[in-house]
Amino acid sequence: MNSFQSAVSVLGRVLLSHIFIISGIGKATNPAGTIGYIQSVGAPLPEVAYAIALFVELVLGVALLVGFKARWAAAGIALFTLATAFLFHFNLADQMQQIMFLKNLTIVGGLLLVVAFGAGAYSLDNRRR
Repeated sequence: MNSFQSAVSVLGRVLLSHIFIISGIGKATNPAGTIGYIQSVGAPLPEVAYAIALFVELVLGVALLVGFKARWAAAGIALFTLATAFLFHFNLADQMQQIMFLKNLTIVGGLLLVVAFGAGAYSLDNRRR
């Protein structure tokens, strides 16, 4: 991997992870609102879903950001993002929900690239080698 690819991989991880970290912070500061929103779509066990969302968005989001177990973190976030696309944004008759659904699928695509190719040279994964 050359220095350009190394730098771009860091930028990619920052851009992929920041939406999850920011969203996780928002969920952590408003648990009742988040649980209420989860309940509003009929998801089972909304408190458990909330805990899973916090773990994925904060723990796995930070892991992806710093490149720690990045392939596993990206895979976990990808599964979560795919599930949320279908659970929360699958009303394709609503143009905004269709855009949100497609945005989630696009993010999954970026995360799968991390799964396939790893975190890059500037990551904790690479530092341990």
